[in-house]
Amino acid sequence: MKLGVLGLLAVVGVPALVFAACGDDGDDDAGSSTTEARAEQSALEGDITVFAAASLTDAFTEAGTAFESENPDVSVEFNFAASSALREQILAGAPADVFASANTSNMDQVVEGGAASDPENFVTNRLQIAVPAGNDAGVTGLDDFADADLLIGLCAEEVPCGEFAREALANAGVTPSIDTNEPDVRSLLTKVEVGDLDAGIVYVTDVIAAGDAVEGVDIPADVNVIATYPIAALTDAGNAEVADAFVEFVLSDEGQEVLGSYGFDAP
Repeated sequence: MKLGVLGLLAVVGVPALVFAACGDDGDDDAGSSTTEARAEQSALEGDITVFAAASLTDAFTEAGTAFESENPDVSVEFNFAASSALREQILAGAPADVFASANTSNMDQVVEGGAASDPENFVTNRLQIAVPAGNDAGVTGLDDFADADLLIGLCAEEVPCGEFAREALANAGVTPSIDTNEPDVRSLLTKVEVGDLDAGIVYVTDVIAAGDAVEGVDIPADVNVIATYPIAALTDAGNAEVADAFVEFVLSDEGQEVLGSYGFDAP
């Protein structure tokens, strides 16, 4: 195209044509790039189901909405539960496209079972004691979990939040007097919110999500446990392209910003 323009200039002698020609060429390139970007974006279509740890409920719900807004022909459905329960469902053949676990061990088992490969860590989380608003029981730390007069709850032992809570208690040399073992962290949080329990060990993000319904009591860093969350598109995903795109979104700056707003830390 440049040779044609230069030949024309040599004959006609109108320098302004150079600027006109270059301007048109740039506009064409920009328009082409925009069109290609839109075409690439609109190429994503269909539904995916994301199996995600219960502690991700609020953050992933917002992330899913943002992902759908950027991809109008895509719909994201979520199944939130304990990572151990989700792992069992996936290995049993439940239809799912993406798995986001609250610990690495459950993801490792999914990978070993051939249901996923190449997971990536996308956030971390910390434990915190949750007490009902007002903290009428006067809970001040992990030592109170040995008090048989208090109503104490943990997640079940096979659930990541239950495993990590017991590890933190062991680190502190505390043998807990447990009144209930809940199936996932949101079930435990709900019992604290309504006052059925004097205290429970959840994640920092759950205390934030509960708002004014609970108060958080910090666990010292030297005994606390950091949870690392991995995510992966599943091998038998019904919509692999959209599954991969959702994982990429979670790992992107935009996805990380959403997760950070709910109290999650970078991996």
